[in-house]
Amino acid sequence: MDGMAFFGTSLGACGVAWTDRGICGVQLPEADEAATRTRLGKRFPRAVELTPPAEVQQAIDAMVALLAGTPADFRATRLDLSGRPEFDRRVYEAARAIPAGTTASYGEIAAQLGEPGAARAVGQSLGANPVPIIIPCHRVLAAGQRTGGFSAHGGVDTKRRLLEIEGALAAAGLPLFAQS
Repeated sequence: MDGMAFFGTSLGACGVAWTDRGICGVQLPEADEAATRTRLGKRFPRAVELTPPAEVQQAIDAMVALLAGTPADFRATRLDLSGRPEFDRRVYEAARAIPAGTTASYGEIAAQLGEPGAARAVGQSLGANPVPIIIPCHRVLAAGQRTGGFSAHGGVDTKRRLLEIEGALAAAGLPLFAQS
């Protein structure tokens, strides 16, 4: 049975959905908890609210810790990315390898994948990332250290907050004000 659970973080209420193959969705906070619940429910209409199994609870605990400023490692977290195109899965694997506190550019990921002209496609894949935080799409910037876009509620402000929590704003030399 597909499950989902909701949990509080320093950013607000988040949600997670899973199958027997792994975590298939993370919902970052919306305007309020009700909106977060609605959004995750629409994304995963077959999921029912359940007590998370141990490995999902470990990922929840790690997300809560990370959003509170404590480093967390999600490389061992099992994901269910079935239905995602092969290119997206390759992009997600590359993004997952970016350590906390550091960033890469869309162009660097495209070059790493052997497709140097595919920076825009990388951005589109990351914009459709079903498991933000676990696949740290917020660590991928536009050319010239610009923040680029972010599809979660709050947009670039949320992306900048995540980068600030991880200490990546200063490391990347990003200014404190938002830029696109």
